[in-house]
Amino acid sequence: MSDTSFEPDVNAAAEQNDVEFDPVCLDVPRIYDSCGAKDCLRDLTIFFTAENQELISRATSVRVTRVNVITAAVDVDAMPFHRGYFSVDETFYFLCCCEVYTGTGALPANITGVAAYSKRVVLYGSDGSVKRFSSGETPAVDPTTLDCCTGYVGSMPTATVQVSSPMALAAGISAVTAPVIVPYVPESVTEFLGGELVAPETQQVSATIGIFSITSLSRDVQLMMPSYDFCMPGKECDDRDDDPCEAFSRIDFPTASFFPPGSGSGGSVAPHQDAPMDGKW
Repeated sequence: MSDTSFEPDVNAAAEQNDVEFDPVCLDVPRIYDSCGAKDCLRDLTIFFTAENQELISRATSVRVTRVNVITAAVDVDAMPFHRGYFSVDETFYFLCCCEVYTGTGALPANITGVAAYSKRVVLYGSDGSVKRFSSGETPAVDPTTLDCCTGYVGSMPTATVQVSSPMALAAGISAVTAPVIVPYVPESVTEFLGGELVAPETQQVSATIGIFSITSLSRDVQLMMPSYDFCMPGKECDDRDDDPCEAFSRIDFPTASFFPPGSGSGGSVAPHQDAPMDGKW
């Protein structure tokens, strides 16, 4: 073991007041506007490859067991007549794992399909008319950012979308009553599925999915920030190879898992008298 101490001088840091710092200039993304959403996406059509869609055509029932966001497309465009505001177009691609039943008593077949959902939000992104260039980069010429008459068009802010793990709320099979159009799906998604998606002709699977998302617009700016010291590690890396049973013995007993909180005013139910109150045996 090394004798080098990584512990910071806590006492020296505590003695610093609000004026004892070094100002530093940082180039960081600043969020100008953001919004959160709780969306219940009703009756999204799930699209499958030709082989799996043939199975759907013979299915009697279906259950969506798991949903994940496999990828998303995010585009930003300036709002006309609303200077400083931008529209953010978001398209989510959900990977849906389904259990398909084709008859009474038959074992379900596990197949995977894709559902897509698009939405638009409007946020304030401020104005910007600068172009950024960095050493070591050779940016491509974008004709959309250059106007021969008026000069450079204002630069776009960066849109960021965060999505929680989706929840499969409901699913079912229904007859196709009108032509269904397959949405655009990125090539990486079709490669993952092993083939092109096809439109259902006789039966289709619809799912209701719940998601939480946060959308934000940011720009890179220079900010003056107080700097107290460099970030030194607080401990040395531990390279011990513990016995698995010894490592397990250091884990507290999960009392809360066996005695879930109640709905009373106290917010919890007292554990059994044989269980210790501190969560340890």
